[in-house]
Amino acid sequence: MKKSISIAAMGLFASVSTGWAADSATLEKKVEELTQQNQMLLERVVALEKLLVGREQPAVVQGLAEKPENREGKESVEQRLQQIETSLAGSQEAAAAAGEPTLLQSINDHVDLKGLVEVEATAAEDFHGGDTSDITLATVEVGLDARISDWSQAHLLLLYEEGEEDDHLIVDEGTVSFGNLESFPAYLTVGKMYLPFGSYTTNLISDPLPLELGEINDSAVLAGFQSSGFYGALYAFNGHLSERGEDDKIDDWGASLGYALESDGFSVDAGLDWLNNIGDTEELGDYVEDNTGAGEIADYVEGVAAHLLLQYGPFDFVAEYVRALDEFGVDELAFAGSGAEPEAWSLEAGLTFDFLDRQTIFSLAWQGTDEARALNLPEDRYGAAIRMLVLKNTSLSLEYLHDVDYDKAEGGTGNDADSATMQVAVEF
Repeated sequence: MKKSISIAAMGLFASVSTGWAADSATLEKKVEELTQQNQMLLERVVALEKLLVGREQPAVVQGLAEKPENREGKESVEQRLQQIETSLAGSQEAAAAAGEPTLLQSINDHVDLKGLVEVEATAAEDFHGGDTSDITLATVEVGLDARISDWSQAHLLLLYEEGEEDDHLIVDEGTVSFGNLESFPAYLTVGKMYLPFGSYTTNLISDPLPLELGEINDSAVLAGFQSSGFYGALYAFNGHLSERGEDDKIDDWGASLGYALESDGFSVDAGLDWLNNIGDTEELGDYVEDNTGAGEIADYVEGVAAHLLLQYGPFDFVAEYVRALDEFGVDELAFAGSGAEPEAWSLEAGLTFDFLDRQTIFSLAWQGTDEARALNLPEDRYGAAIRMLVLKNTSLSLEYLHDVDYDKAEGGTGNDADSATMQVAVEF
């Protein structure tokens, strides 16, 4: 360190002698700054050396572990930095030549990072004739999957949606799972997740109407299985609503059972789901909680969901159905003067083909609801969408929707509404 300081000082005095005029106070300040910079650089070098010695083989880092005071007379700081870079490069090459994973490869072997960015431009006319248009950052997702061991995994999904959650980034999913389906057919997952009540698969930009009625995202404990094409789950959680007079506790239950088969050019997935309180789905739960002002209902209302997914060559078909199995109280969710028993369904057909040497998917959809006017859902929806993979992991989509409102006698307007959306999406 003294050697580096003396060289810097000689340079400064030489500059003074060739015409750079400065008073002694300025000179002393610059010498002090150079001393501090040199000390910081040396400390960083020492830290790098310790890190290298701790994780590389002794033969690769021979000589780097000497104490700084024993090495100052041998090498400058710059020489030591160069030696560290050479050692790091050599160790990586040696590991690759020996077939051993490098540090980056070791991380990639245990952690998967994925993401999604969707930007949308929309123009729409509502049931009252009002026109709107906007450009939004519709979705940003960042997901992380970590394989902690052969029998434990962790999952994290961060989500941002413009205009939602006060424009805050939220933890949309965060779970820990125990199990190894290659060795044993059962598993256990705990944490915040989307629970298996409905499938909600679509090629459209907009969410299908059954999702608006049945999607659940909550913290839960879930036990599931997969074997010979069959899959299922049992789960429990504490939802938005409680039965009147009951405590705030874990008393929501659900079950899911399905079968999936995939072969060359053909796949099928069929499932049936049950929930003891459909009022705890996202849309229903928020509406009933706001409407009652207390987060309580007289009695839980059971719900059921079913889905069928078919794919044969370039053709695919999706059928989805969600409904409540009983009426809500008229003061909780009303329809035409009595308690509502809402339901939603969706039928969608798609064709995959090449257009301009780009994979393209064209889809047609017919969706509908019943007794769901209070949730601001249309009675009927007709839609068409086309999605093209214009670049690697980059798609351009166009969608048109035509909605039909409930009649005036049912609380609606009896009018139609239209919307057109263009979306650019990138996945990584």
